[in-house]
Amino acid sequence: MTAINRRLVLLLPLGIAGVAGVGLYSMLDRMRSGKFDPRGVPSALIGKPVPTFTLPGQGDSPGFSSADLKAQGRPVLLNFFASWCVPCIAEADVLLALKQSGQPVFGIAYKDKTEATDAFLRQHGNPYVQVGRDAAGSVAIDFGLYGVPESYLIDTTGTVRWRFAGGLTADVVRQELAPLLKTLT
Repeated sequence: MTAINRRLVLLLPLGIAGVAGVGLYSMLDRMRSGKFDPRGVPSALIGKPVPTFTLPGQGDSPGFSSADLKAQGRPVLLNFFASWCVPCIAEADVLLALKQSGQPVFGIAYKDKTEATDAFLRQHGNPYVQVGRDAAGSVAIDFGLYGVPESYLIDTTGTVRWRFAGGLTADVVRQELAPLLKTLT
């Protein structure tokens, strides 16, 4: 190995660190100015029909299909969740409040064990009209799921109208979901 090649190999980590530092500085600067939105990656499904699927049930739920979402006759919220997901625990009360307000919420247990999902729903409450199991994650792939929790609002025609990546909060429901529901009902 020549002296020039050795120097390049030694300088490579410094160059990588420099590029990473510039990227971090840019992100922090955008956060400071309010221009950085970590949830800003839009879903390719917005305005398109919900992917076709049929899922087996979880616990006492018989499972459901994409056709069941349209059959409700009103917009429904579809929520991907898992027992091992900490933000899913945090959003449980918000989903229960939506259920109490009469909003149909369907749940998809994402890559979770049956017993663990049952225990999660017993411990944190079951806000779902029906719960389906996506053990392999194939339905999640069709939705372009980034991770759990993630929620989709589907209108009466079966069209995806809204997506929220992350745990739902009362503020998100009040500021984003509720106004959209008013326009769809």
